[in-house]
Amino acid sequence: MNGQTIRSAIFIAAISGIYMAVAMFVPAIVDLYYSNDDWKLFALCAFFIGGASFAAALATRGNPAPFSKRLGFLVVNLLWLTLTVIGAIPFYLSPLGLSFADALFESTSAVTSTGATVISGLDHMAPGILMWRSLLIWIGGVGIVALGLLILPFLRIGGFSYFRMESSDTGERPFARFAVFVRAFFAIYIGLTTLCAILYGTFGMGVFDAVNHAMSTIATGGFSTRDASFAAFDSLPILWTATIFMTIGGMPFSILILFAVKGRLDSLRDPQIATYLMIILIATLAVTVALRVSTGGSFAQTFSHAAFNVASVVTTTGFSSADYTQWGSFVVSLFFFLTFLGGCSGSTSGGLKAYRIVILIGAVRAGIRRLIYPNAIHSIRYGAMTVEADMVRSVLLFLGLYIFLWAAGSIALAATGLDLETALSGSITALANVGPGIGRIIGPSGNFAVLSDTSKLILSALMLLGRLEIFVVLVLFSPAFWRS
Repeated sequence: MNGQTIRSAIFIAAISGIYMAVAMFVPAIVDLYYSNDDWKLFALCAFFIGGASFAAALATRGNPAPFSKRLGFLVVNLLWLTLTVIGAIPFYLSPLGLSFADALFESTSAVTSTGATVISGLDHMAPGILMWRSLLIWIGGVGIVALGLLILPFLRIGGFSYFRMESSDTGERPFARFAVFVRAFFAIYIGLTTLCAILYGTFGMGVFDAVNHAMSTIATGGFSTRDASFAAFDSLPILWTATIFMTIGGMPFSILILFAVKGRLDSLRDPQIATYLMIILIATLAVTVALRVSTGGSFAQTFSHAAFNVASVVTTTGFSSADYTQWGSFVVSLFFFLTFLGGCSGSTSGGLKAYRIVILIGAVRAGIRRLIYPNAIHSIRYGAMTVEADMVRSVLLFLGLYIFLWAAGSIALAATGLDLETALSGSITALANVGPGIGRIIGPSGNFAVLSDTSKLILSALMLLGRLEIFVVLVLFSPAFWRS
C-alpha cells in the first residue's frame, strides 16, 4: 500500500475528528443550560481534539488518492477507531472515575449502537454525559447506515437492499443524482428522530428524556437516561411508540427513502422485510402466550411488554421494560436465539441480518431439492432476482465467521473468569450489537461494570467486528492488503 493511500485515509479520519469536536459543544451547551460545571470539560475536549484533528488534517492534506477497495477498507476502520477513541475521552476525564477500559467500552458501545453500559446512577447523572452517550449512538447510527448503503456495496460486502434498489427490476434509477439520495437519507433520519421525540413527549416523557431516547431509538442503540430503562416510565403508549420506531429503525433505509420520497409501494416487497416482521410477530405471540400461561396478566399489558422487548432484541436496540430473564426458561432461550438475528441490511441494527436469513433458507431449500432431483437446475431466489453463487458463498462465509467469533469470544471471556452463561451471552450480545445479555450480571437489570478490564476490551473488539460486518476489519490482518 502506497503512502498516498495511507495519507488520504488519515486526512479523512482527521476531518471526522473535527466534526466530533464540534459535536462536543452540544453536551457542553446542555450542561451550561442546566448549570452543571461539566460544560468546561466538554468545551476543553472540543478545543483540544479539534486543534489536534485540524493539525493532522493540515499535515496530511494534498492530492487525494483515487478511491479503491484498499482505501475504502482503511477509511472505514480508521473512521470507527477515531470515533471510538475520541468518544471515550470525555468519559475518561469526567468525574465518573472510569478507567480507560471503561471509557473505551462505553464509547465503543455507543458508536456501534450496542447499548451495553458500565455506568450506573443514570437517573442522577450530569445531563451532558447523558447527552454525549445519546449523541454518540445517533452519530453511530448515521454512520452504519451510510456504510451499509454507500460503501459496502462498492466493496462487495453486504448492502444487499441497496443493490436491490439499484437493480434493473425497478426499471429506473431511483434518484438521478447521488446528492438527492444523501439529502433524502438525512432528512428521513432526522425526521424520524424528531417525530419519535415529539411522541415520547406527548405521552409523558420530559423534553430531555424524550430527545435522548428518540436518538437512541432510531439508531437502535438502547442507551437510556434511567437505570430501569423504559420500566421507569410505566406507560403503554410510550412502549408502543418505542416498539414502532425500533421496528422502523431495523428496516432498510434505502427502502424507506424510496417509499417516503417517491411513493414506491413496490419497494416494501423486499423479501427481507417480510422475514424481519414475521420474526418479530411470531416471537411476540410466543412470548405473550408464555407470559399469559405463567403469570396470567392482562392481555394488553402482556402483549405490549412482549412486543417491546422482542422488538428491542431483534432490532439489536437493547431497551428493556422488565427483567425478561425472570419470564421463564422458554422466554430466556427464545431471547437468546433472537440475539443472533438482527434487523435488515441497510438499517441501524446489527446482527446476522434478515437478507442473509432469506438467502440461507433459499440455499437449504435448493440443497434439499438437489438431493431429490440431482440433474435439475436449482436456483436460489431473492424475490424476483436470482442470487448469484458469489453472494451465497459470501453469506455462508459470514455465517461461519459469525459463529466462530462468537465461540472464540465466549472462550476468551470465560478465560477471564466469567461464568459460562455470562461468557456465551456476553460474546453474542457484543458481536450482534444488542446490549444486555442473559443472566444475573449482564442481563437487563444489570450492567457490565463488574467485568474486568480485559473482558471489556474483548467485548469492545467484538462490538467493532460485528458493527463493521467482520470482513471489513479482518481484511486488515491479511499481509496481501498491505503489499503494494
